[in-house]
Amino acid sequence: MLKVNLKLSAIWQLLFLLLSIKSATLPAFASNGDRTQFFHNCRQNCERTNCSADGLEIQEQAVSFYGQTIFDRLFGWRCTDECSYGCMWRTVYAFMERGWPIPQFYGKWPFLRLFGMQEPASVIFSVLNFIMHFRMLRKFRWNVRPDSPCYMLAHIFAIVCLNGWVWSAIFHTRDFPITELLDYAFAYSIVVCSFYCMLMRMLHRYSLFLRGVITLACVSYYINYFAYLSTGKFNYSFNMKVNIATGVLTALGWFIWCQRVRTRRPYFRRILRFYVLFAMAMSLELLDFPPILWILDAHSLWHLATIPIVPLYYDFLIEDCQTLRKEKEMVQSYSYFNKDI
Repeated sequence: MLKVNLKLSAIWQLLFLLLSIKSATLPAFASNGDRTQFFHNCRQNCERTNCSADGLEIQEQAVSFYGQTIFDRLFGWRCTDECSYGCMWRTVYAFMERGWPIPQFYGKWPFLRLFGMQEPASVIFSVLNFIMHFRMLRKFRWNVRPDSPCYMLAHIFAIVCLNGWVWSAIFHTRDFPITELLDYAFAYSIVVCSFYCMLMRMLHRYSLFLRGVITLACVSYYINYFAYLSTGKFNYSFNMKVNIATGVLTALGWFIWCQRVRTRRPYFRRILRFYVLFAMAMSLELLDFPPILWILDAHSLWHLATIPIVPLYYDFLIEDCQTLRKEKEMVQSYSYFNKDI
């Protein structure tokens, strides 16, 4: 028992350390690339020469130069966007010729545009995460009967995750204020939902009234937080701290549960393993390097790393729901037997 306690304690300390360090890794509103006079002059000259007065249309003499694809037009690449994109690369090459570090622009590394997508690797990996959650939800529905305890809880979690990954793909395709807001808001919805599912799993035998009050509190809290994100200047630092605090509470709750049930529910190792691997995957966010081949950066690799660990969570849900259903049937059979006696 002491060995298990020490193991859980070490895991918890690792998770807390990784999450705490992550809070220092925050996006910036401006970076050394977009602050340079070179980039500023390049963009001004480009917009004055090639764009219409409203900055939306590309002038006739520049249409063949930019050669926009149907994907570029579909995803709303305006003339001013083309100027920023082209001048970004001119600035990058100027830095490289002088042996200077690769600059960031508006808090992001320069990415090679592909089929109109600003960050193609993050888009692809977000879609793969969506597919993984969808497949695992189908597996859950195939293996768990609808009358099992916590059956709907798993569906709530899956639907929230599917929605979050949709908006992640949209945001990484095109970074607009509205897509940024919805990506951050729905990413946090996954964190809140994980916390809510942890609470509901712990309290699934308690009264419906208590569970209803907690559900109402969580929904009200999230709606209030969504409204906060939607008004005023977006505060990256505060949003990150809120995400970390909620994530730490969720992980702590599951670790306590694992310690309490480790002797009678051997499948506790699945959820424990999930959070350990999740914390290790999150450590990729601590890295900060120019994109490999101008496509793969640390953030996209973090999205990639979450794909293979998703089945651990759903496998835990499947086995847990099956076990709870068996226990429920045993209680009902015992009550029926005593009634006959």
